[in-house]
Amino acid sequence: MNQEILEDSELILNPDGSIYHLKLREEHVADTIILVGDQGRVAQVSQYFDQIDSKIQNREFVTHSGVYKGKPVTALSTGIGTDNIDIVLNELHAAANIDLTTRQFRNSIRQLNLIRIGTSGSLQADIPAGAHVISEFGLGFDGLIYYYNHEFDQVESQLKDKINDHLKWDPQLAIPYVIKGSSKLIEQIGHDMIKGITATATGFYGPQGRKLGLALSNSGMNETLQSFSDDDKRITNFEMETSALYGLGKLLGHHCCTCCLILANREKKEYIENHQEAMDDLIKTVLNRI
Repeated sequence: MNQEILEDSELILNPDGSIYHLKLREEHVADTIILVGDQGRVAQVSQYFDQIDSKIQNREFVTHSGVYKGKPVTALSTGIGTDNIDIVLNELHAAANIDLTTRQFRNSIRQLNLIRIGTSGSLQADIPAGAHVISEFGLGFDGLIYYYNHEFDQVESQLKDKINDHLKWDPQLAIPYVIKGSSKLIEQIGHDMIKGITATATGFYGPQGRKLGLALSNSGMNETLQSFSDDDKRITNFEMETSALYGLGKLLGHHCCTCCLILANREKKEYIENHQEAMDDLIKTVLNRI
């Protein structure tokens, strides 16, 4: 086990000894963690807990830890984007696996189950608003994985190359990458959900093909993504966190999956009504399967 003592500038702690951004210590982190983007959605998850043992907030990071049907569970808001996922994954791993007093890794490493419940837009006409999609793969346009030593497995590498060939990707941009989710969690939680490749964008507007006022450099990207297929694999939906979750989760040794409620069908220009009620249904489904 690595006995290196982590320096103050690398492992940044608050005066109370908690990890810097999340403000958590080991006792606040359950082995099963529900990740949501929206701060308000944490309470939407924890309302179903049998008990809530702690509530902590710092910036956009809200954490409720408690028990659901006898199982310790944490619900945590990440905020929007892969940059926030970089903070959340590293700091959850640190809170769970580093002794924050001695600044050394613990002798045994806790493997976390990280389940993102999010909202998303469908790229395929046959995936309607209101559907549940589970991400077999994350397709990252963010480039985050390239800041860490990593290796793609054969399936990821081949799929990455096929998608990049199909997209005819602009070499000025970060090279898109592909990471598999946890087959264990995907089967456990999403066995009856729509499975596919989830594209992770670096923004909500231009990077997802939305045009409000600015001209787009690749106005046909959504159609190109929609038309990709490799055997039974296709790009099902767009969101802003999954590739980083899968990439860092894999490198850190955790199980990760993303379940998304489809709010909008981009092809049919449809948007779901009563999305709060639909999100409640997805939350209850996930909780009952963990």
